[in-house]
Order: sequence, then structure tokens, then C-alpha cells
Amino acid sequence: MQAKGYKGIGMEGPIAKWYAKITSKDMEDFKALARRMSAGLTEGASVLEVAPGPGYFAIELAKLGRYKITGLDVSETFVEIASKNARDAGVEVDFRRGNASKMPFADGLFDLIVCRAAFKNFSEPVEALREMRRVLRPGGKAVIIDLRKDTPKEEIDAHVDKMKVGAINAAFVKLSFRTMLLKRAYTRADFEMFIAEAGFQKFEIGEAPVGFEITLTK
Repeated sequence: MQAKGYKGIGMEGPIAKWYAKITSKDMEDFKALARRMSAGLTEGASVLEVAPGPGYFAIELAKLGRYKITGLDVSETFVEIASKNARDAGVEVDFRRGNASKMPFADGLFDLIVCRAAFKNFSEPVEALREMRRVLRPGGKAVIIDLRKDTPKEEIDAHVDKMKVGAINAAFVKLSFRTMLLKRAYTRADFEMFIAEAGFQKFEIGEAPVGFEITLTK
């Protein structure tokens, strides 16, 4: 591993297990995203999820087609949790530990890269984008879904309430958004600057719940 690849406290041990439990409440969202991402994939396509956490999206995608799916996460605990989740689901996903800003993959390997709710936590955002560009095949796409720095508090609270995680967990998640996650998040201008520095020339920045969905094409 190179220099610390994430901001703040790492998602290991009990914290990672708590996060896995909380985000399991969003399973319908992971399934919907998997269906949407699979729409443009051909059989045998290579897909990378960057920072898959418990692996829910990658596993749901694996259920939809014969794809070669890899998950790269800096957390050893998440790699263990995601690997077990894949085995329990009866699908093959290669979850491995690694840093988004120094990926252990050859150039031009992947048709699609997905990074959901994690990009704001990377300590080297431009390097992570450069690595995504490097490991994409020509014409391949990277999709980043993440928080928007100027999202109003009321919109975040409504989003958390829809998660149905219980009153105590909801209060903790809302506090995390206000005291930590929004501070790490980026504006549209930030992303445009990062994308230009990373060398992507074709991109779209669209709206997503409490954030952006950014599609980058190599």
C-alpha cells in the first residue's frame, strides 16, 4: 500500500460492519443501479467497482450477466465482508485490497468503472481519476455517484429518513453528513477541475439524490 488512500478514520472492524448493516437497507437502490449499469454491457464485459464496501452493487450486477467483475477497496474488513457476501449469493466477484490512486491493474483492462458514495473520501482525487482513465479501455466509461457539497440540510435529512434505519442510526447518519461528509464533498466546479487535470475530455455531470452522477468516457 502507498500513502494513506482515504480521508479520516478508516472503515475497518466494527465501523465497517456497522456500515455494511446500515447500507443493506438500500438493497433496492443497489439492484436498480445494477440493472441500469448492465443495460450497456455486453456478455463478458470487464467491470471494476472502486470502493465497493460490502459489495452489494457488484454482487447484484453479477447476478444479471456473465461479466468479469472486480472490486477494489482500501479496507481489509470490507474485502472480507464483500467476499463472504459474494460466496453466500453464489456469484463470482474478485474483491481485493488496493488504493484507488494506485490501482494494481494493467492499462485498458475495464469496460466500465463504477464508484458510488466513496469518491469524496479519497485523499488523492485527481490521481484516482487518472487511474480510472488508465485502466479503462478506449471508449470505456467510468460512473461516479457522490454527494454534492452544497446539498441543503433538509434534502439530506429527507434522504436519510427514506433509508428506514431506525431513529438512533438515522440521527448518527445525519450527524455524519453535517460534520464530516459534506466537508469532504465537492462542488460541480471542483469536479470539472479534477476531470480536466485527469485528462478526461468527454464527460457529463448529472443530478443524483443529494449529489451528482458523473459519466466519464475515455
